[in-house]
Amino acid sequence: MTMPRILIIENDVMIGILLSELLVEMGYAVCGIAATEAEAIAAAARYRPDLMIVDIWLDDGDGVAAVTEILRAGPMPHFFVSGDIAGILALYPDLTAIQKPFRELDLAQAIGLALGTAPLNQ
Repeated sequence: MTMPRILIIENDVMIGILLSELLVEMGYAVCGIAATEAEAIAAAARYRPDLMIVDIWLDDGDGVAAVTEILRAGPMPHFFVSGDIAGILALYPDLTAIQKPFRELDLAQAIGLALGTAPLNQ
C-alpha cells in the first residue's frame, strides 16, 4: 500500500514544518507545503496530492478561495484547520474543519474521514 501524499497549505512556516514532521511520523508522505493562495493552487496542480490540509487564512489570499480554485480541476479530499473554528464555521457552515491547536488523534480522525479510510495509527 502506498502512503497517501498530503499537501499542507499553511501560512505559518513553523506550523507547516511541525505538521509535516507529525504526518511523516504518522505514516503519511508530505508532497509539499504552500503558504499563499497562488502557491497552493500551483502545488495542487503539480503534486496532485491524495489529501490537502488547508489553513483558512494564508499570507496572500485565503484557503477557501484556494480550494475552490483547485477543485475546478476535479475533486480532491481536503479539510481545513483554523485557530477560530467557530468564526470560520459561521462564515462557511459546510466546511470540514478542526480547531488549532489539535491533538494527533483529532488529526488522524480528520484524515481518515477525508480519505474515507480508518486512520493509519489509532
